[in-house]
Amino acid sequence: MTQTTPDRVGRAEAPAARPRPRPTRFHRAWFVAAVTFVTIIGAAAFMSLPGLLIDPLHREFDWSRGTIGFAVSVNLALYGLTAPFAAALMDRFGIRRVVAVALSVIAAGSLLTVWMTAAWQLVLFWGVLVGLGSGSMALAFAATVTNRWFVARRGLVTGVLTAAGASGQLVFLPLLSWLVKNEGWRPASITVALSALAVVPFVWLLLRDHPADVGLAPYGSPEFVAKPAPVPGAARRAVTVLFSAARTGPFWLLAGTFAICGASTNGLMKTHFIPAAHDHGMPITAAASLLAVIGVFDVVGTIASGWFTDRFEARRLLAVYYALRGVSLLFLPMLLAPSVHPPMVFFIVFYGLDWVATVPPTIALCREHYGDDSAIVFGWVLASHQVGAAVVAFAGGAARDAFGSYNVVWYASGALCAAAALMSLVIRRRKALAVA
Repeated sequence: MTQTTPDRVGRAEAPAARPRPRPTRFHRAWFVAAVTFVTIIGAAAFMSLPGLLIDPLHREFDWSRGTIGFAVSVNLALYGLTAPFAAALMDRFGIRRVVAVALSVIAAGSLLTVWMTAAWQLVLFWGVLVGLGSGSMALAFAATVTNRWFVARRGLVTGVLTAAGASGQLVFLPLLSWLVKNEGWRPASITVALSALAVVPFVWLLLRDHPADVGLAPYGSPEFVAKPAPVPGAARRAVTVLFSAARTGPFWLLAGTFAICGASTNGLMKTHFIPAAHDHGMPITAAASLLAVIGVFDVVGTIASGWFTDRFEARRLLAVYYALRGVSLLFLPMLLAPSVHPPMVFFIVFYGLDWVATVPPTIALCREHYGDDSAIVFGWVLASHQVGAAVVAFAGGAARDAFGSYNVVWYASGALCAAAALMSLVIRRRKALAVA
C-alpha cells in the first residue's frame, strides 16, 4: 500500500503519478489563467456598485451616509475575513465548486436588495451575503490559481489576475452609473446579479483545479506534481495557519501595510470618491467615468508591478508604491471641482497606476516567507486589507455627516500611506519560514 506523508500543517500528499504525455506548445496554465481573468471580470460588477448607491439610497430612504457606509463596511470586512477560509475550502472541495457557489450567493444578495425597505436588510443582503460571496472570489482565488498552475512567471500572472478586477470595474462602472442615473439603483442591482450568474457555467465548464487533472506539470516546473489529496478540516487549517504565521514578524508588517492599502483604495476611493466629487458639483456619471479610467491604468500598473516583482526586491517596491499613493492623496482635496480638468486627469492616471500595484509584491513576500501556506496566509493578510477598507468606508461616511466634507479623510489616508511605506522597509528579506 502506498503511504502518504503529511506536511507541516497535516495535509496529506497524494501518491506520485506519472503524467500522461500531452505534447503542446501552449501550456494549459495560460488557458486556466485566462478563464480566471474572465471570471474575475464577470464578478467585478458588485465591486463597482457601492459608491453609486450612497446618494440614491440616502435620497429614497433618508438613511444617513454613516448607515449606508456601515453596510458597505460589513461587506468589505466579510470580503476579507472569508478569503482565508475560501482558500482552505478550495483545497478541500476544489476551485470550481467554491467559486460557483460564491457567485450564486453574490447574485442572491444583490437581487434581494431590490425588495428591501429597512437599513438592516441592506446590511444583511449587501453586507453579509454579497460580502461572503465576494470574499470567496477575492484575491486568494487568484493566489491559489497562480500557486497551483505556475512556477515561472508568477509575479506577472499575479499582476494580470489582480488587474482583472480593475478591468471589470472598467466594463461595468459606466454602465451601472448610467443605469443609476437614468433608471434607478434597482436595475443596477439586478444587472450585478445577472452578471454573477452568467459566469457560473463558464467557471464550471472551463476551469480546472490542478495541472495534474490534465496530466501536466505546472508551468515552468521541470517535474510533474501530483494533485494533493483533499484537505479535511478547512476551517481548522485556516485558523492553524493564522496562529502559526502570527508568531512571525513579517505577517504583522504585511497585514498592517495591506490594511492601509485597503483603507486608501476600496474603503476610501471606491466607496467615497463619487459622492465626494458630487459634493463639489461634479455629475455622478463623470465621477464614475473617472473611477473607470483608474481601472484602465490600474491594469497597466498592476501588470507592470508583477513584472517588476519578478525582477526587484518586493519590500522596496511596496515602499515606493505607498509613498507615491500618500503624496497623491494629499493633493486630491485641491483638485475636486464641478468639471474635469487636466490636474484631476493627471491624478487619476497617477493613482490608477498605483491602485493595486501593491498586490504582486505582497503575494511574493507571503510566498517567500510562508511557502506552501502562502495562499492562506495571503488570505489573512487580505482580511486585514478589507478590515482597513471597512473602517474607512464607515469613518468616511461618518466624517462627511459630521464635518460636511471628506477633507479630513483624504489627509489622514495620505499620512497612513506614509506609515505603510516605512513599515514595508522594515520587512526583512528571509528564506522561507516553517509555519508549524
